[in-house]
Amino acid sequence: MKFFGILITIINTQLCLGQFKVTKLEKSNIPNNVQFSGNIIQAVRWTDKTGDNIVILSLTGKSRSKDAPDDGYNDGAIYAYHYLVSQDSMRLTWKIYDFIKECPVDMFLYFVDKSFAVTDLNVDGKAEVWVMYKVSCQGDVSPIPMKIVMYQDNRKYTVRGVTRVQLSPNEYIGGEFTYDHAFKSAPDVFRDYAAKLWSKHKIEKWEQ
Repeated sequence: MKFFGILITIINTQLCLGQFKVTKLEKSNIPNNVQFSGNIIQAVRWTDKTGDNIVILSLTGKSRSKDAPDDGYNDGAIYAYHYLVSQDSMRLTWKIYDFIKECPVDMFLYFVDKSFAVTDLNVDGKAEVWVMYKVSCQGDVSPIPMKIVMYQDNRKYTVRGVTRVQLSPNEYIGGEFTYDHAFKSAPDVFRDYAAKLWSKHKIEKWEQ
């Protein structure tokens, strides 16, 4: 009886979390008619009330004449794609695109490690997709602009802010963020998750 009680508790916990079975995709497993740009950083697939879903995160980056002080620059772009699969057809339902052009100093353009997630926080059977990334062209150690973009059922929610940087043993700057209008009117559970995600990844650790 004790075993069945534990089993029921685990099942109820899983239902409350509302998680989906998310499968990681290798490039070879992505259908040929799914189009994307850049090098794949992450690709996943799951099924919810909206249907069969595929999300791809990808990145492009280019450095030119880095040793030439007069014409050296970096450029790149960051992408996230959501496809809804229906038999053999693929429909692009949303896309994230951000970029940096002709950056003469350091280019910060990448997805934040271990921040991507597919959730069902409000337990409505429709996934929330969380994408977090940094985008900046700068030559100093000041806070770096960072974003959280979340989609649920094709509606976009955005958090914008900067990372937190330690200037001295007792002095910090940055770390602030703001919700967009969609987040401000969203369920509390969405804002709570976004705030925890930001807090977990806001510290900027510069290499010595």
